[in-house]
Amino acid sequence: MRGADVTQESLFTFKQLNDFVPADHPLRPIREMLNTALKAMDGTFAQMYAHNGRESIPPERLLRALTLQVLYSIRSERQLCEQLQYNLLFRWFVGLTLEDSAWDHSSFTKNRDRLIDFDVMRDLFGRVLEQARSEGLLSKEHFSVDGTLIKAWASQKSFVPRKGPKPPRGGSRSNPEVDFKGTRRTRETHVSSSDPDALLFTKSRKAGAIPAYMGHVLMENRSALAIDVRLTPAEGTAEREAALEMLAAKAGRGRITVGADKAYDHAAFVDGCRAMKVVPHVAQNDTGRSSRIDGRTTRHEGYGLSQIARKLIETIFGDGKQHGTLRQLKVRGLEKAEGVFILNVAVANLRRMARLIVEPRPLAAG
Repeated sequence: MRGADVTQESLFTFKQLNDFVPADHPLRPIREMLNTALKAMDGTFAQMYAHNGRESIPPERLLRALTLQVLYSIRSERQLCEQLQYNLLFRWFVGLTLEDSAWDHSSFTKNRDRLIDFDVMRDLFGRVLEQARSEGLLSKEHFSVDGTLIKAWASQKSFVPRKGPKPPRGGSRSNPEVDFKGTRRTRETHVSSSDPDALLFTKSRKAGAIPAYMGHVLMENRSALAIDVRLTPAEGTAEREAALEMLAAKAGRGRITVGADKAYDHAAFVDGCRAMKVVPHVAQNDTGRSSRIDGRTTRHEGYGLSQIARKLIETIFGDGKQHGTLRQLKVRGLEKAEGVFILNVAVANLRRMARLIVEPRPLAAG
């Protein structure tokens, strides 16, 4: 018997958003771990807002929405709010009911400074890490470190002299033509008018310099989870300096090792590690200059294991650039860029923890 093509909806419904999400959906464990972290941050959220006045959008919902943006490669906050209007899965994850309206995309901009002032992203990163520690996922002895370039929201055309007249411009107002060829530009003489914190940098002699920041991650080798994160201006010594800063927080608790690539085979880094009683399992630089790593280090079996494990750190950067929001930043300024970077690394941890935790978790009520 042919069914009737009735397009009129029922006056009432008895289903909840939770009913539309499969019991084995991969977002369920991520949402539960995220909610646990957000609940632990309730004291921080209470300090962020006045005790009277009009109610704002709960910061928990804003952070869940930004997590979705990273997980589902949503290119803008405007498109994210559009998805929240009609995507039932997204509404369930964020905590919106069927009757709630999605907020305007400008709400993220208005609340971003508040999140920065209270260092919310780093707090969230730490709360997620506490759950990994309670599950016994973190190593206390073996680590890896690496850095990556994060393309800034600025262009080559935006670099102007710090002193003197600006270069001639032509063409359209939205996409002007700037003739900067043949002009030597250095950090001392030029600055980006779009993002003054971004610096021209390249990690390869074969590639051109781009306006960028440099992100740094310290990873533990047992579960390949990031345990510390930094974002700095893109400078030649930034990788080694940030790595030593992150390792300093781990040193003094017994013998530890750190794996790294050839860029860290430098006297300042290797000697700095050994001064902190950290064994530098650094790949030997074979480009012509003498290596600081000799047979005293390479003869041990652990050195080869560290060289294998350290490459997993690239998956953290790859997730952020391929699926997250790190391919090119959509914010300007070091503080805002650092918030985006920390959130992407925290989401990478959540995604990996959801696969590592074997014991089934009870389904959330909604």
